[in-house]
Amino acid sequence: MHPIRQPAVAGQFYSSNPKALEKEIAFLAGSNEFEKKPAIACMVPHAGYIYSGSVACAVIARLKIPETIIILGPNHTGHGAPFSLISEGAWAMPLGNVNINTSLAGALLKNSGLLKNDPTAHQSEHSIEVELPIIQHFKKNFSLVPIIIGNADFKDYFSLGKQIAAALINNKIEKKTLIIASSDMSHYEEAKTAKEKDTQAINAIIELNEETLWLNIKKYNITMCGYAPAIVMLSAAKVLGAKKAQLIKYQTSADVTGDNSSVVGYAGIIIT
Repeated sequence: MHPIRQPAVAGQFYSSNPKALEKEIAFLAGSNEFEKKPAIACMVPHAGYIYSGSVACAVIARLKIPETIIILGPNHTGHGAPFSLISEGAWAMPLGNVNINTSLAGALLKNSGLLKNDPTAHQSEHSIEVELPIIQHFKKNFSLVPIIIGNADFKDYFSLGKQIAAALINNKIEKKTLIIASSDMSHYEEAKTAKEKDTQAINAIIELNEETLWLNIKKYNITMCGYAPAIVMLSAAKVLGAKKAQLIKYQTSADVTGDNSSVVGYAGIIIT
């Protein structure tokens, strides 16, 4: 019996009822009549759908989603190894199970001294889980390698990105794999300040410059929770031939609540 991870935030961040969930995502996606194009990577937010779902949908709706997805999420719980993946089993979700891509997970573990097979980091963590129903809405069948990234230094993030890219190239699946970095932007800042700070991080990502992103996070004190996944994603994407990044949508929680005094920012970016 392969382990099944149960949802940690169904019924909180998104509806736990399959019909209601499909409806919720369809509403957030709006008329998603986009020409779907392949991408190497993307960044999407992971808050409650009411706040950030429309940004995540705006990105995922534009993608030709491949069969395999690596999702890099930040560690909000503090549990587990700094670089934790789950190498087997499935994630139970309201819209159906998502199977772990065991062969790719194995290749990644073999190719990287940083990654550890450690489900504890994933148990109560929402940053990967929240993306899955939105992907499932647009693509029924795909396999997953979930990687939770904790505190480390730039050198390790940069190395891990290169190791992920090398594993994809060695296994000849780089064209069949999408790398997703899961991140919200500034947390609990006044809306104008949040937007100014977030622009510094977004511009670094659009320039495909992971080092500038790292430096800007420190310099401007940007409370972007998934800057580490974004650095890993950029490092991998560039080895995989990324030439261009595009900001698809940016908004803050104030767009929903009307409260500009303390917001969280959300950005959706596609990398090709």
